[in-house]
Amino acid sequence: MTHSRIPRHIAIIMDGNGRWAKKRFLPRYAGHKAGVETVRKILKLCAEQKIKVLTLFAFSSENWRRPKKEVSLLMELFMTALQREVKRLDKNNVRLRIIGVREAFTEKLQELIHEAEKRTEHNSGLTLNIAANYGGHWDIVEAAKRLAEKVEQGTLKSQEINESLFAEQLCLANLPEPDLFIRTGGEKRISNFLLWQLAYTEMYLTETLWPDFDKAAFMEALNSFSARQRRFGRTSEQVEEENA
Repeated sequence: MTHSRIPRHIAIIMDGNGRWAKKRFLPRYAGHKAGVETVRKILKLCAEQKIKVLTLFAFSSENWRRPKKEVSLLMELFMTALQREVKRLDKNNVRLRIIGVREAFTEKLQELIHEAEKRTEHNSGLTLNIAANYGGHWDIVEAAKRLAEKVEQGTLKSQEINESLFAEQLCLANLPEPDLFIRTGGEKRISNFLLWQLAYTEMYLTETLWPDFDKAAFMEALNSFSARQRRFGRTSEQVEEENA
């Protein structure tokens, strides 16, 4: 199906893995494994639809509060996925980037992240950002720190700081901001995800659990986006005149 307007950048909170497993009387880990399969499917669909950037919220800075066993299994799954998927990503011309605080991960996981990014850094197809140990508050604070350091060093004047300069310090600098935000699993919040970048993003919230988020569900989200008029503060009449 061809859409009149395709989002350049889609950001997704992949929620509902645990509930999906619970409904099937399976351990939560089974839901996370099923979720990895859905990631593969969505990556393929994004490539087919010529979407330029996909950002997935895999593990928030708040997720460390989950039971230790679940966190440990999630880290193992992350490592396994990196080892198994990087060759496939490279073959499909996907550039992988991991955003978030890496120091909390084991040295082995940090090494795998570095190797995966290095292997795919020159790929020119879809850019896949995985937010792992990421928080929107952290992203903004780190950006502020970097600008403050430049002011202290005398290479920047405080009055020179503007929105564009600030955005250049964030994790997703040099990429278009998300056009479409999808959250599966029925929750209606953004959970400290890309707080700066989602300012004008179109929201699509669905009850569908992430492992069940198939092609039909994805296309429904794209159809919803395509039907919307994005005004960015302007009137409908101004937008219609511009697009005439």
